[in-house]
Amino acid sequence: MDILNVDNVTKNYARHCALDAISLSVPEGSVYGLLGPNGAGKTTLIRIINHITAPDSGMVTFDGHPLTQADVAHIGYLPEERGLYKKMKVGDQAIFFARLKGMSSREARTELRTWFEKFGILDWWDKKVEELSKGMAQKVQFIVTVLHRPKLLIFDEPFSGFDPINAALLRDEILELKRQGSTVIFSTHNMASVEEICDNITLINQGRNILTGNVAELRERFSKGKYQITFTGPTQTLIDALQPMTQSYSLSDAGSGAVTIDINAAPEATVRQILQTANDTVDILSFQKGRASMNDIFIQTIGKS
Repeated sequence: MDILNVDNVTKNYARHCALDAISLSVPEGSVYGLLGPNGAGKTTLIRIINHITAPDSGMVTFDGHPLTQADVAHIGYLPEERGLYKKMKVGDQAIFFARLKGMSSREARTELRTWFEKFGILDWWDKKVEELSKGMAQKVQFIVTVLHRPKLLIFDEPFSGFDPINAALLRDEILELKRQGSTVIFSTHNMASVEEICDNITLINQGRNILTGNVAELRERFSKGKYQITFTGPTQTLIDALQPMTQSYSLSDAGSGAVTIDINAAPEATVRQILQTANDTVDILSFQKGRASMNDIFIQTIGKS
């Protein structure tokens, strides 16, 4: 079952078309990547899903019915541009936001202390927000976004400004929320994190949906013609021998005197030809099919759109 359906949504601002008949479906209990370069229309779409603005045409369906203002109570939104009241105490502010989402003060305080302990910021409960580091403030905003256990969570660049340790902590919490039944829309430029946590993605550019699919299936599809060879022997000789069968290649040090070459084969080249040529030229340590990264897919698809 899909928790969210966006059907031919269009939004114009003056002479600028921010969204051009965008459609997508977000399965319940999944992590869904909303990807695209700056200015692609991601934020406009997120604002429509949050009922902050309305589409000019098309429809958004939430949990089986047309999206209404009342549905916002079941959506948690962490925007890229964070905003906390700097002069308020951290705990008081977190309780305030929880009350806005319908929680009682007692319930909010209990849940918040559990989350604050988990994120290692309980000692900052009575500190003012202006005393927090950027990372700590982001942790607070993440907590108040998920605290009321909404059906749909929308994270816009949630890892921005986090060090690797805290980014990993946040990633694990997002995956745990998914395991508990939450649905997550995840907007980011970090393609490595897309590979780690997203089940499906939609890539938009210039307001149009240019690619949608399951992450694993897309990586498999875009891996056609990619091969990786680790070898010892004359590198340039191998490059020259493979040149007629190769569109592009990259080299990396495999250690212990070995080299790895990643190649994008020409359409007419066969695996047998590539392997035989390499075997006649160098000593092969390993030969395997390459795997396209989401970064490769992003760049290739945007470049063609």
